[in-house]
Parts: sequence; structure tokens; C-alpha cells
Amino acid sequence: MTGQTLDLRDVPPPERHPKVFDAFDELDSGEALTLVNDHDPKPLYYQMRTEVESFDADEYVVDKIGPDQFIATLRKE
Repeated sequence: MTGQTLDLRDVPPPERHPKVFDAFDELDSGEALTLVNDHDPKPLYYQMRTEVESFDADEYVVDKIGPDQFIATLRKE
């Protein structure tokens, strides 16, 4: 699976979701966007699930790597 990775830890919070949505839009079907974040991106998951038809919510994965590092994978159908 190909795609891209975004490290959001140094991005100001108000800019994070728009940046994710833009990057997700650029993906081809079957590709995934990997996010590195400083918190569990659960609010983003809910927003993607309700607003982005091509978001494959069933394939969403998030791993806690450390106290301030989460890796989330968002796949595009």
C-alpha cells in the first residue's frame, strides 16, 4: 500500500485537520495516509467517517508508540 506520511506534531492544532483533508484528497484509491500525532486522533476519525465518503473507516488503525506519539493509518477506498 502506497501513500504518504504527515507528521502533525509541530503543526498548530487549527491547521491539522485541513492539512489532513488536503493530503487525503490527493491519494488514489487504495492508498493510505499515515499520520504521526501527539494525541489519539479520534476526533479526526469521527470527522473523516462522517464527511469523507472515500474514507475506509473499517481499515482505520491507530497505534500508541509512546506517551506523546500516535501513528494512525487512514485508507482511501
